[in-house]
Amino acid sequence: MNKISNFRRNRCSAANLALGSIAVAACVAATPVFAAWEPAKPVEFIVPAGTGGGADQMARLIQGIVIKHKLMKEPLIVVNKSGGAGAEGFLDVKAAKGDPYKIVITLSNLFTTPMATGVPFNWKDMTPVSMMALDQFVLWTNAEAPYKTAREYIAAVKAAGPNKFRMGGTGSKQEDQILTVGLEKATGTKFIYIPFKGGGEVAVQLVGKHIDSTVNNPIEAVAQWRAGKLVAQCVFDEQRMPYKAKITATQSWNDVPTCKEAGVPTSYQMLRGIFMPAGVSKDQLEFYVSLLKKVRETQDWKDFMENGAFNQTSMSGAEFTKWLEGAEATHHELMKEAGFLAK
Repeated sequence: MNKISNFRRNRCSAANLALGSIAVAACVAATPVFAAWEPAKPVEFIVPAGTGGGADQMARLIQGIVIKHKLMKEPLIVVNKSGGAGAEGFLDVKAAKGDPYKIVITLSNLFTTPMATGVPFNWKDMTPVSMMALDQFVLWTNAEAPYKTAREYIAAVKAAGPNKFRMGGTGSKQEDQILTVGLEKATGTKFIYIPFKGGGEVAVQLVGKHIDSTVNNPIEAVAQWRAGKLVAQCVFDEQRMPYKAKITATQSWNDVPTCKEAGVPTSYQMLRGIFMPAGVSKDQLEFYVSLLKKVRETQDWKDFMENGAFNQTSMSGAEFTKWLEGAEATHHELMKEAGFLAK
């Protein structure tokens, strides 16, 4: 405690001894009460991806929960800035150093975009706030296709020869294409990879049979799966998703086998996190950490997690920073193996 604080405390103590309860009340009234920081104007919530995809859906859900439960006095305004594989959004946040009125939802393109493009950005140019969840990837095919299992589908792709089957995904040299390359290397196949702006568009293209398969996140294709238009062949994880409530008439997420079970030894999960610009104060950071903790405690969030079959790992502070350091190293190795690093 500094000297000024000590002086104020000692002066009030002396007054209390001399004048009793009246002095106590006067000293309490004279002590300033500092409220924790909170936004005094609308906050821009940047999505570095297209509309309809997993990041966009999560951002808009968070926005809705904040409004519904009155968690902020000021509104969150969702803004999609998907240009340059998300670089537009990330560079915007990088340029807003010290601005607490901007937050961004991140995918693993947090790592892949600068590695693939050479754009002058790194996750350390921002302030990590909170990991909200990890997102799964599922191998999807059209329900009218003849493949009953992932093993059957991969066998058909292999038998057809290179560049005969079309894999749709979000963006180029990002998570979906990295996973596709990993799938090719693990199974001896070769797809034509077709990039789209967002996961919502990818799902629509698969329903329309313009592509043969996707590796969309669960939330990006759950509506089409529920409607009987798509088949969830396998999840790219070491274990099955834990959710056992039926999504379709006959299947829950837990009924979807792992790709390893289906003879496709490939796994990958994606970050869903929130960041702020660099240079914000501790109070400003703590406001958003607390806000997002309240969001995760709502039933709306828990329902969203189950419906989208998310891995509900969450973290903040030093733990989150350590995780990011490890994830960056992993993605560098994956990008190097795929030949996607900028020259």
